[in-house]
Amino acid sequence: MTKIERLISIIMILLKKEVVSAKEFSQLFNVSKRTILRDMETLSLSNIPIYSVNGVKGGYRIMDEYKVDKRLLSNSDLENILTALGGLEQILLTDEVERTINKIEAMVSPLSLNRSIQMSFYDWEGRYEILETLKACQESILKKKLISFDYTDKNGTETNRMIEPYELHFSESSWYLKGFCLNRQEYRTFKLSRIDHISVEERAFHPRDDWSGQGHEGSYLPQLVAIKAWISSSIRDQIVERYGRKSIENHSSGSLLATIYVPQNYSGFQFLASFGTHLKVVEPKTYVEEFRNYLYQMMENYS
Repeated sequence: MTKIERLISIIMILLKKEVVSAKEFSQLFNVSKRTILRDMETLSLSNIPIYSVNGVKGGYRIMDEYKVDKRLLSNSDLENILTALGGLEQILLTDEVERTINKIEAMVSPLSLNRSIQMSFYDWEGRYEILETLKACQESILKKKLISFDYTDKNGTETNRMIEPYELHFSESSWYLKGFCLNRQEYRTFKLSRIDHISVEERAFHPRDDWSGQGHEGSYLPQLVAIKAWISSSIRDQIVERYGRKSIENHSSGSLLATIYVPQNYSGFQFLASFGTHLKVVEPKTYVEEFRNYLYQMMENYS
């Protein structure tokens, strides 16, 4: 444990307990009492209102006013963080996330801990494969090391890339890596599921000055087009969850007309096709025609 971690732990412990002795702290962190004394001096110099309490049951205490008015995190805050991390844990499956959850759970009183929200994701085998690629990307970003990998684009073309990795992004259900491609001499975004034979190189790199000016979201978001579609009541909840109640018009005939935004590409067609006969696109006409051609191509596979 580093000194910074120990100092933060001391504050969190004192926020929860009345008085903690130097002996208790030294045993907890496996350091000398002199080290604890220096830690307390450091915290005092940082304007954390810690003071010593004399007597048999003496030790260190933090001012009650600080606990009431300036508490770093309430139990409610910690529970909200646990809820968010609980969902993240199922996406990332990393030991680091699990350790973080255990640390925060230790800060919360068992009596007040109320995990009323649970998140579930399908435990696909492919997630474990993506995890290995994700870990390599995380390592290379933290250590500022180049990475190389084979990349297969959406057309099936395979190339070998050498990348300066800068950012990982999770969008919808997919992970993306953004970095500077030395092969193309420009910033590129790579889908992790298309990466194979990834390797963290020994060669380090210096982050580019223009990286901070790059758009960190636009490249992950496809161009969307507004369409109108008749939908059946059986998929109403799915449309509401994604687009909100205002996206649906109730007609006197009992039919439902939905106005939704979908990608102007094959992924949009795939999304619409997933609703089967419960959805019929009616506008715009150009999109209807393109979607019809997509469905004909599907049918040709079974002709």
